[in-house]
Amino acid sequence: MSLIQKLKKSASRLKSDTLALYLAARDPRTPWLAKAVVAIVVAYALSPIDLIPDFIPVLGYLDDIILLPLGVALAIRLVPEAVMSDCRARALDAFKNGRPVSRWAGVAVVAIWMAAIVVLGVVGYRMWLEAGQGARH
Repeated sequence: MSLIQKLKKSASRLKSDTLALYLAARDPRTPWLAKAVVAIVVAYALSPIDLIPDFIPVLGYLDDIILLPLGVALAIRLVPEAVMSDCRARALDAFKNGRPVSRWAGVAVVAIWMAAIVVLGVVGYRMWLEAGQGARH
């Protein structure tokens, strides 16, 4: 099996595991800690927007290549094995109908970006004011 085929298989498994985790978070047999971790990982994975935009060289894909698989692996370990196998079967069926997208996750990521921009703007404005006052003395 070539490297490209292995990467495609891993990406496909990651996608189905992400949906399986979403389904596991809604299952009453899943512990609350697992549900919390799953909610964070799945919301980010299904979001159409990344915290680190993909157009930023190297760093843009860092979250997709490293952070997301690590989060999925942690979440899978926290979900009971029986629940995970049931949810994997349901996820495979769901992907036959197309790729699911979480609009709410996209809204959450946009809100985080907007908050970060506001905080940076306020900090930058205060620094600019302080620099202006220091020049007058």
